[in-house]
Amino acid sequence: MAIVIIRTLIIYFAIVVSMRVMGKRQLGELEPAELVVAVLMSDLAAHPLQDLGTPLIYGLVPVLTLLCCEILISGAILKVSWLRALVCGRPGMIIENGKIIQREMRKNRYTLDELAERLRKKDITNIGTVRYAILETDGTISAFLYPEYAPITPCQTGTDVSAPGFPVPVVCDGRVLEKNLKSLGYDRVWLERRIAARGAGSERDVFLFSTDGCGNEFFQLKERPK
Repeated sequence: MAIVIIRTLIIYFAIVVSMRVMGKRQLGELEPAELVVAVLMSDLAAHPLQDLGTPLIYGLVPVLTLLCCEILISGAILKVSWLRALVCGRPGMIIENGKIIQREMRKNRYTLDELAERLRKKDITNIGTVRYAILETDGTISAFLYPEYAPITPCQTGTDVSAPGFPVPVVCDGRVLEKNLKSLGYDRVWLERRIAARGAGSERDVFLFSTDGCGNEFFQLKERPK
């Protein structure tokens, strides 16, 4: 039993490290080559776990080989444009000047239902308001509305808007995050005063307290067990 646990942990950490080296992407954002590598890694790593007679190295070597291939290919596609088009594909213009490009839809085997679904996820219910829509290589849609339907920005109205600060948690689930507190230029005395002003006895009573350093704060007490 101990051997099974040790082999499983080794394979687990090898896969985790490999995926971290590949970069921070969600499964739906993986390029085709990256998705293939991820699927192959999981399949190859499973064999030594299922058969204890298989040497562990037979699972680790293919995983490391695939990782090296992925790193080399990722570096190559950054410099060679045609290789990137070959491996990752090219974005396709699905809507151009308000007109759905049916040829591009058929080429990508993309249905109207899928297009409407992706637009709804971007809070767009009327296709007629879309001037351009691009099908990205990861399968997502980038949509650009006609100017009359696009949200108005402060720049267009000439409104002077000050840049807000970035909210930083200083107390999380009853624990004081000393590093964040110091980065904002505050100390424990300030924190205790703010906590007391909110009606809490100490930081142990606080579920979340965050501030952006510009006076904007979020404060919530812990819920008492019923």
